[in-house]
Amino acid sequence: MAETVYDERMGDSDALTWTIERDPLLRSTIVSIWRLDRMPDLDRARAKLERTARIIPRLRQRVVEDPLGVAPPRWEEDPYFDLGYHVRRAGAPGKGRLRDVLDLAEPIAMQGFDRDRPLWEMTLVEGLEGGEAAVVLKIHHAMSDGVGLVHMTASLIERSRDPEPGADAEPEMAATPLAEPWSPIDETIDALRYQASRRLEQGRTAASAVVQGLARLVRHPRTSLQNAAELAGSAGRLLAPASEPMSPIMTARSLARRLHCFSRPLDDLKRAGKCVGGTVNDAFVTGVAGGLRRYHEAQGHHVTELRMSMPVNLRHGETARKAGNQFAPVRFPIPVGLLDPLERMAEVQRRVASERAEPSLPAMDVIAAALNRLPATAATSAFGGMLKTVDFVTSNVPGPRFPVYVAGARILAMIPFGPASGAAANVTLFSYDGTVHVGVTSDAAAVRDADRLAECLEAGMDEVLAVAP
Repeated sequence: MAETVYDERMGDSDALTWTIERDPLLRSTIVSIWRLDRMPDLDRARAKLERTARIIPRLRQRVVEDPLGVAPPRWEEDPYFDLGYHVRRAGAPGKGRLRDVLDLAEPIAMQGFDRDRPLWEMTLVEGLEGGEAAVVLKIHHAMSDGVGLVHMTASLIERSRDPEPGADAEPEMAATPLAEPWSPIDETIDALRYQASRRLEQGRTAASAVVQGLARLVRHPRTSLQNAAELAGSAGRLLAPASEPMSPIMTARSLARRLHCFSRPLDDLKRAGKCVGGTVNDAFVTGVAGGLRRYHEAQGHHVTELRMSMPVNLRHGETARKAGNQFAPVRFPIPVGLLDPLERMAEVQRRVASERAEPSLPAMDVIAAALNRLPATAATSAFGGMLKTVDFVTSNVPGPRFPVYVAGARILAMIPFGPASGAAANVTLFSYDGTVHVGVTSDAAAVRDADRLAECLEAGMDEVLAVAP
């Protein structure tokens, strides 16, 4: 795996994620629960964590904003970094079942981060049923997207239960850099310097683009004008406002979260997607859509479409190595009322492919930069207004295709819980060792019967799997 690049400042998309949390309904907390077949070796686990905290700068860094707000926030070494604060232990709640671990994780998912510390926490849950254990990992979306999180946690996991050969002989890591907090004046000067350098670079890029554009206009005037019109139309669709959710019942919003999960074989989902020449993601979204139709019907309402938000991965070439968020969120209606799962999946595939092909997606950072130039309250209101009209979010993250371990304990499941971020629910799929683990994060005010929603989503997924040969 290529070495990850950690920039000194947040990218524009990361900064926007950070800024809009002035509205607590838009908190973007990612939670992942790892089921372990036994308790890990604690000494070995701590040594691994200490080493990982030195390898990955973000685990030691806090966010610092300049007084004038002229540049994106900066990542600074936390002068008070304490690994013991970020890593906790907890006894098994209830009867020590998975449901009890989810209940333990719900308030963790609800709580905001201490914004003066690095934006992550890890809780080891001991004494679960059958001698199992669990890890509840929580990070802020400003640190990374789902794909980046997989890269970051790669330093924690191992390929075998026993220590890797030569692990004891690993050279000592270099000491972490000394934390030297900047004064407000230093922060302001550096922010102004950064912004001036950035604008100069953007000016050169824009000038080059204008020259190239004029050259294309002279050679191919009709095509150039058509492309410009398509780009403008695409940006308009990406930012199109909506006044309210499409669901007639999932309209309220709150800070309370409910977590549910289920698993299915990965190969079954692949076969289902191939029935219409589609992918795992097409089958997954189709199952979620069917589940939401069932949930609305159970509440006495018929719906034909709901608004979905989905991240489109932009990690290509050099950007694939960068830490932080490398995706563009798209919002569009999904057919939930089509009863035939094959017909629904074909329509889902068509709409998802159309959204992925939007020409404005690579310019998401430019759009985020424009929003970041607004006053924080205005950016939060503008972007938050779009997010709160989303009915549900789906995300699909590929994980290890083979079993992995943590300090001698095998990871049985990696269950993802994405942030609702203003939507009524988030349904995230994580594939690991031949199984897809689906985590459901629902807003308790929007989804009054979260248990019923989870049942309906499972039924919707099974309906899709049943069409596979």
